[in-house]
Amino acid sequence: MIAHLSGTLLEKHVQRLIVDVGGVGYDVQVPLSTFYAVGEPGARVTLRIHTHVREDALQLFGFGSALELQIFERLLAVNGIGPKLALAVLSGIEPDALIRAVRQSDVGRLTTIPGVGKKTAERLIIELRDRLPKMDLAEPSEAPGDSVRGDVLSALLNLGYQRSGAEKAIDKVLRRDDGRDFEPLLREVLKELAG
Repeated sequence: MIAHLSGTLLEKHVQRLIVDVGGVGYDVQVPLSTFYAVGEPGARVTLRIHTHVREDALQLFGFGSALELQIFERLLAVNGIGPKLALAVLSGIEPDALIRAVRQSDVGRLTTIPGVGKKTAERLIIELRDRLPKMDLAEPSEAPGDSVRGDVLSALLNLGYQRSGAEKAIDKVLRRDDGRDFEPLLREVLKELAG
């Protein structure tokens, strides 16, 4: 089984990378967070890998962090969740936000992830509540605007914006204005990204 790849990024497509390791090109499916973090073709890349074996295929799923890989593998253990949906979940929500939503039984937040309906969200909560990594999510001290910031970031990523640019635009708008409502903040960030 392949557990780790380190090499040169040959090609970069949305949620899919081709990584050259010693002259062999590996086709690796990745969540959007990893896609935006790896850089451009020609860059060195290191990925943690989950090898998924089926009767008719051998698929590689790559992650930039151990936490993402761990959550991906826990998602696969949920009844009815396959690798494509698990990847969509990790592309639609940050790992810490996913853990928080599951712990707080936040069905509404989970159903904002593309491909996750109410029944799937409820199944995720039931089956993952005690199986996700323990993290200090700083829930009591979290600023009220942090969840709105996360929601705006998620919306921008779903619209196809790159994570680094989206985060910079959000921070720039928040420095100018303390408005913490979702829609006005999203409008201002979109204006910032367009300008």
